[in-house]
Amino acid sequence: MSSTTRLRFAFAGALAALATIACTGSSDASVDATASRLVVEPGESPTGPGAAEPNLAATADGRALLSWLEPAADSTTALRFAVMGDDTQWSEPREVMRRTDLFVNWADFPSVIELADGRLLAHWLQRNGSGTYAYDVRVAESSDNGRTWTESVTPHTPGIEAEHGFVAMMPTSDSGAAMVLLDGGAGGEDGHGAVMHLRYATWGEDGVASDVVIDHSVCDCCQTGIAMTTTGPVITYRDRTDAEIRDIHVMRLVDGAWQEPKPVHADGWKIDFCPVNGPAISAVGDTVVVAWFAAPGDSAKARVAFSTDGGATFGTPIRVDGGAPTGRVDVELLDGRTALVSWVERIGVEEAEVWARLVDIGGTANEHAVVSTSSAARSSGFPRMIRTRDGVVMAWTIPGTPSAIRTARVRVGAR
Repeated sequence: MSSTTRLRFAFAGALAALATIACTGSSDASVDATASRLVVEPGESPTGPGAAEPNLAATADGRALLSWLEPAADSTTALRFAVMGDDTQWSEPREVMRRTDLFVNWADFPSVIELADGRLLAHWLQRNGSGTYAYDVRVAESSDNGRTWTESVTPHTPGIEAEHGFVAMMPTSDSGAAMVLLDGGAGGEDGHGAVMHLRYATWGEDGVASDVVIDHSVCDCCQTGIAMTTTGPVITYRDRTDAEIRDIHVMRLVDGAWQEPKPVHADGWKIDFCPVNGPAISAVGDTVVVAWFAAPGDSAKARVAFSTDGGATFGTPIRVDGGAPTGRVDVELLDGRTALVSWVERIGVEEAEVWARLVDIGGTANEHAVVSTSSAARSSGFPRMIRTRDGVVMAWTIPGTPSAIRTARVRVGAR
């Protein structure tokens, strides 16, 4: 994808009920979105000057794991991470690696996750040629809490100077991991031409256990999402038709076979370039929620839709924005019927805020909460959040020279 095309894209209180849900996956307790309000409690950040591209994951015991990119004095960029302890304080940062050839991008960010047996798995983006968007996904593992890391490998065909990225990873119950990514180099191996493909890969004790292309034409540079239901993984992404309709779809792995992709909702957004605005997904049992941004007819909307059958079908979309969203959504399902959704809302020409609100599966929503001031500029990135055993943690980038990462807890209180 050319740079010209890309330039067009445009804590202290705990949630007691939600903490139980986060650890057990139970949907017996629930949050009443109409009777609750969100309380944002700013927290400390373990990051240094110039940090950006935060990402969040939950550890095997339900704590928050924050990863980010940070420039170093030797002109390298480092991938670092920290874990939140029981005292809500972040651990001292540890470093996965640092390099001069990382691909650093506001919309395509690395991650670090913890597997079920305590091993850590990290992914980052590393240049593989002279092209602006020629880079590989690299994956490495640590078995000593991040002190040392294995040699990195690619979860796709190596040696192709093309775009590979927009990875979503999650741990699996067998102490492995599942991941989905965009693969711009797959056309050379399956004969479908030089279009962006969607690839699914698994990680086992010996590294990449399997990988396969599951959709042969998808939007070029929108984030992907992955969640686990009782029947298997569900993936969400922005699909692409020959007529340039780029709506949000899901794919399910059922009994070892990938089902045909289905739209979460037929927005009918016809757009001739990638909006760099992917969906987010979360699941508890067989309840699934997807959040996304779309602007068909130049009418921008941030929406969520719920499924109660593991992502096979979705209900009527629920609009969550305040009338001027720039998208950049994230979502966490708190129980069997309530989700916390976040997005960036424009409040001026360049001014924006990070908003969040509770949404009920029945279509009701509470008042939005302003998490932080922000910017509509790309450098503000994508706010992230994760459900932990103690509630919800959020992280986002504050653009500037230097940039900075901020974190907060979002708790639910009575009106």
